[in-house]
Amino acid sequence: MEGVNRPPAAADGGFYLPDFCAPRMVLVVVLIAVLVAFVVTVARVGLGSSFVEDLARTALFLVWIALGSAAALCYLRPALARLGVVRGSAATLALLLLVTALVSEAAWWGAARGLYTGFETGPMLARSHLAFVAGNLAIALIVGGVGLRYWYVTHQWRRNVERDARSRVDALQARIRPHFLYNSMNTIAALTRSDPVRAEAAIEDLADLFRASLAETRNEVPFAEELEVARTYQRIEQLRLGARLAVEWRTDGVPSDARVPSLVLQPLLENAIYHGIERLPGGGKVIVEARAADGRIEIAVTNPRPPEGTGAVPARTGNRVALANIRERLELAFPGDAAVELGEAGTDYVARVRFPLRAQARGSA
Repeated sequence: MEGVNRPPAAADGGFYLPDFCAPRMVLVVVLIAVLVAFVVTVARVGLGSSFVEDLARTALFLVWIALGSAAALCYLRPALARLGVVRGSAATLALLLLVTALVSEAAWWGAARGLYTGFETGPMLARSHLAFVAGNLAIALIVGGVGLRYWYVTHQWRRNVERDARSRVDALQARIRPHFLYNSMNTIAALTRSDPVRAEAAIEDLADLFRASLAETRNEVPFAEELEVARTYQRIEQLRLGARLAVEWRTDGVPSDARVPSLVLQPLLENAIYHGIERLPGGGKVIVEARAADGRIEIAVTNPRPPEGTGAVPARTGNRVALANIRERLELAFPGDAAVELGEAGTDYVARVRFPLRAQARGSA
């Protein structure tokens, strides 16, 4: 089922059924079938001497139904998605019942004609043909209904999490700190008299930064693009802070086409300047390091941490929305496989993020 051509996820309108073409999902379906077989066998014969044989026979039967249903849902999921939630769910249940009925018929007629050697078919034939098929349909209806309910609730929960994370991303992207905008405009106004060329360049940089911060809708961008956004921000702040700000870039260790979550690096640099460099009367150096190793990307931004009581501007109590947002977005993009670490290293403050390396475009640009 791995080679099946499927439309992109967006084409199914966010349908809640999982991708039954995925090997992991097929394994889940088989495990559910074996679990149901265990429950049914215990209810029917208990844990007596015939338990193992009856469990094997029941599990084999239910696995055929499970795999048949998974194959049908794999191929028909796009069509079911176009029906919407209610009609799609009803059609899915009907499909499960159809597969169950077909497998039940095949099992019954095979047992009636003695086609199964090595299996005791007496218990199956002890019931009438109608009772056998109807019982299987009833079990399929219950298990299918519970499964659909579970997948629907899980899908809705994930959508709520994504919507909340998206709103936080939008808040981050729409958030231009008033002090930054005010200072930038003042710097540009001063340059228009003394250095019109630099003023024009600053306006272009500010426009590019606004474009990246306010209009960016992609979840992932090439690392080279993310790096340019951060450098644009640095150039604007450099006009204001002058020699007080120095940035050392050590980013050659990451391929330029590596896919990274958008707006990760620039907020880290902004925090380093806002909470570190601006508080030091003499300024300082920010070190931006990025490297790729062992299938992961690590980005670290280090800035001097002003000691208290040395003439530095008092520590700011401003919120850390950007860092919290980065943490949430990385967790959403790489569940359990990303990290945001904040800490002190001597007289420096270090913000470090880690996430898996994706070297190829994923079509969400």
